[in-house]
Amino acid sequence: MVEPPMKVSKHDLSIINQSIDTVHEMGTQIRKALEEYSDEHTHNTAWEVQAGVEALEVFGSRWTIEILAALYVAGERRFNELRHLLNGISSRTLSDKLRKCTDSGLIERIVVDGPPVRVSYRLTEHGIICGRLLGPLVAYMKIRNGALEEDV
Repeated sequence: MVEPPMKVSKHDLSIINQSIDTVHEMGTQIRKALEEYSDEHTHNTAWEVQAGVEALEVFGSRWTIEILAALYVAGERRFNELRHLLNGISSRTLSDKLRKCTDSGLIERIVVDGPPVRVSYRLTEHGIICGRLLGPLVAYMKIRNGALEEDV
């Protein structure tokens, strides 16, 4: 757990918890809607599991979540700025992961002609949407892990 926990006002914690509850309810509605299209042949449980795994596969790779979180929280960053934000990542690994995230449409590589040539990275609209959708889950886990609590 990160220390010390972030302290937020009772009002803001209430807003965060209400948002988490809303997302939870929406997840239940989505699951129920998709169940209506499940069948025993083509779109059975195994198909649904595999489709879910494939949809989330990009997030399962080591360093991907860290890179996406850094860009979501800190905004557009240059390569070395990202490397310093991500403790322990090698330049080669960062380069490989940035390429994979770019290929999957989550990150945009911006090149500004020089001299010197400047390269930076930022989330695409797809990456921003993913960040916003994951935000309630991240907040829930921060509360559950004790990293976010009410300031008393």
